[in-house]
Amino acid sequence: MPQFDVYRNPNPETEQAFPYLVDVQADLLRGLETRTVIPLSRAIELTSYPVAYLTPVVTFEGEAYALITPQLAGIARSDLGAHAGSMANQERAVLAAIDFLIRGF
Repeated sequence: MPQFDVYRNPNPETEQAFPYLVDVQADLLRGLETRTVIPLSRAIELTSYPVAYLTPVVTFEGEAYALITPQLAGIARSDLGAHAGSMANQERAVLAAIDFLIRGF
């Protein structure tokens, strides 16, 4: 389960709003039974400060999604849906959003 891998959201109550979950947990912690994820939502142009930094628009499978960083959560590895791909090529945007959530800059 490499960091920045993307999984389908298996939860029928939230899958429409958040079709994918991005695993942001460090590879060093791969032995844990939980993973830290951030949901992806169909992109809405959020341009006001500070929301644009907190929820950057990223691309996955050729579509734009908003990274909903304020909903960062830990879930059981067994609750992750099917592997859908990777966002490792957008590592900087993801880490910048997490930094902004935690440090405010």
